[in-house]
Amino acid sequence: MDYKFKTSGTCAREIKFQLEDGIVKNVSFFGGCNGNLKGISALVEGKKAEEIIPLIKGLKCGFKSTSCPDQLAKALEEALNEQSK
Repeated sequence: MDYKFKTSGTCAREIKFQLEDGIVKNVSFFGGCNGNLKGISALVEGKKAEEIIPLIKGLKCGFKSTSCPDQLAKALEEALNEQSK
């Protein structure tokens, strides 16, 4: 299933991804640090959302209260909650 998540508090404005049977696929960030975000996308590709979330949830970027990885964790949590309904 395709998901779109509007970020908050980060340079990236939006995250799009697919979640199939709990597996994360085709993650794309819009805005933000292109190289770093491509790296995050490559690292989470094909992994279970439930394994990714605790690794990246709560990470901060500099003095910000969140980060692009933290926003991805929030997006994945929302997607998992939506799928469980």
